[in-house]
Amino acid sequence: MHTLPPLPRRAWLGAALAATLLLGGCAGLNTLTAEVSSFGEWPADRKAGTYAFERLPSQQARAAETEALEAAARIGLARAGFTPAAEGAAPEVLVQVGSRVGRSDAPWADPFWWRGGFGTWRGNPWMGPRWGLSAQFDLSARYEREVALLIRDRASGKPLFEARASHESVSTSASGATLAAMFSAAMADFPKLGLNPRRVTVTLPAEAAR
Repeated sequence: MHTLPPLPRRAWLGAALAATLLLGGCAGLNTLTAEVSSFGEWPADRKAGTYAFERLPSQQARAAETEALEAAARIGLARAGFTPAAEGAAPEVLVQVGSRVGRSDAPWADPFWWRGGFGTWRGNPWMGPRWGLSAQFDLSARYEREVALLIRDRASGKPLFEARASHESVSTSASGATLAAMFSAAMADFPKLGLNPRRVTVTLPAEAAR
């Protein structure tokens, strides 16, 4: 009877970490946890009202990207009690939104650990991790995406409420549901302020999953 040669220790390490990621992902498929910080002086007697988005010149030049971001923010705003201003009507507040993504390498992203899946990314950095039957994982980097939202009084221009939410993943891109959940997390405590930063867990909105 033939026996298979034992796997190298580094292969077992990779398999164990991959399984951990898969199990963790399955457990949290319907929720997202973000680090949230909020600031502002929203009047205690003022209720959430009508709003319209306000775009910076750089956002106007990236219309499609900005529209997708605004669509994600609408869900968080609606959950906080805001409604879009009717066409031709003056909104009560103006809303600016933004997002960014940054990369941080994992401690084992060094040839000393492994030249395989734990090494520096090789290939197109915008393609994201490779998931398939071959169990190829890129665990060498984490990507932190942050969304930000600023609400200003339209009449006076005074900033009333600012919130930010950040979330880590192994992908450079984010789905509409992920972005919507991040904005929902950012607005979860509106108009109250809390400990900065704090962890907020929200359910991924089905309406943004497409």
